[in-house]
Amino acid sequence: MIALSLAEIAEVVGGQTHDIPDPSVQVTASVVRDSREVRPGSLFVAFVGERVDGHDFATQVVEAGAVAVLASRPVGVPAIVVEDVQSALGALARHVVRRLGATLVALTGSAGKTSTKDLIAQVLQRKAPTVFTPGSLNNEIGLPLTALSATEETKFLVLEMGARGIGHIRYLADLTPPKVGLVLNVGTAHIGEFGGREQIAQAKGELVESLPEDGAAILNADDPLVRAMASRTKARVLLFGEADEADVRAENVRLTDTGQPAFRLHTPSGASDVTMRLYGEHHVSNALAAAAVAHELGMSAEEIATALSEAGSLSRWRMEVTERPDGVTIVNDAYNANPESMRAALRALAAMGRGRRTWAVLGKMAELGDEALAEHDAVGRLAVRLNVGKLVAVGGREASWLQLGAYNEGSWGEESVHVSDAQAAVDLLRSELRPGDVVLVKASRSVGLESVAQALLETGAEGEVAAR
Repeated sequence: MIALSLAEIAEVVGGQTHDIPDPSVQVTASVVRDSREVRPGSLFVAFVGERVDGHDFATQVVEAGAVAVLASRPVGVPAIVVEDVQSALGALARHVVRRLGATLVALTGSAGKTSTKDLIAQVLQRKAPTVFTPGSLNNEIGLPLTALSATEETKFLVLEMGARGIGHIRYLADLTPPKVGLVLNVGTAHIGEFGGREQIAQAKGELVESLPEDGAAILNADDPLVRAMASRTKARVLLFGEADEADVRAENVRLTDTGQPAFRLHTPSGASDVTMRLYGEHHVSNALAAAAVAHELGMSAEEIATALSEAGSLSRWRMEVTERPDGVTIVNDAYNANPESMRAALRALAAMGRGRRTWAVLGKMAELGDEALAEHDAVGRLAVRLNVGKLVAVGGREASWLQLGAYNEGSWGEESVHVSDAQAAVDLLRSELRPGDVVLVKASRSVGLESVAQALLETGAEGEVAAR
């Protein structure tokens, strides 16, 4: 964070200082909510959770070097006490962002946010110091914490914005006003909470409504609900996608023998070839979105193509491809799942598994509301249509819908099996996997199927496992 005195912070957040001998002492390190991340010069934010109260760690974090605690009550050590810690954290982030002078890039969408954010960050880092959201910390707590990690040297601040209802993105954009806003897509993630795709579009479009007249709205030309957001912004509009009128587009899209996308990138400043290290054709759209942001911020087509070709996956459990010493390939995409990302992952598996036996180990997709049965059934059917060797559906009711969809689509009903839990899936795969097989593991985060991927890697380890 940029250096601020405790007196300045107290004024910004409307708090009272307690047990602070010298209010001129500065916070010079990160603002954190996890006591394990404290280092000398930090400010610790004490949240009260369902199981843990951050105030209980106040003495520990100060002993570890924290300058003070942002708290909702006095804690017996240096503290700035406020009525609402979350609101105070947001106010501090808003203040720091306004002082930074960095260009703020915000992005949202139903699928692909984190992968695209990681691509944008890796491309922009070629141009200037860039700070970006770690993982998918994209809510009212994670976003301001990311913004506060920026320093005077930061030129680009890339923030992922998530939403579970109308008004959420508007709130986040008010905390950290973006200059460039990117909307990837409007899908069915969290449709059970929103009520429909139109409501999701209304929420996602709050991002472009927040942009200034001299800003840029970067919109997916291939998604009608996103493209329609052009009428909701004062900013200049830049389109990306496969549509002929897209300002940033891809030509000659193909997959390598290992399932990695390659294409000819076209931007208003020129064209250049890209061969990505990531897996799956769905990353082409993510790459085009990142390219559009980079073009808007002054990078050439050649610079962008080079950066995209060298970019890797920065966030765990998102199409992590690891080959065991025995030749079995594990694709760990278990961080989260929705219908769009499930379909993309299955298509990537089909491309990677050409000439090899493929397995899709899938669990439920959460928060689909009334669409849950139809969407799980459709994913099961798609696995069969893509000639996935075998679907292993893991878990309860939703998993049974996946398996039933595959069973009804299949020729003999042998393309799928339903198992009760992760351990049952591991036991099945351990007994049936053979060298050369490719295994995709994917479900909503709550299912915890990353344990299946980890168990399979440990099973096949003979010495060190080499990750691609």
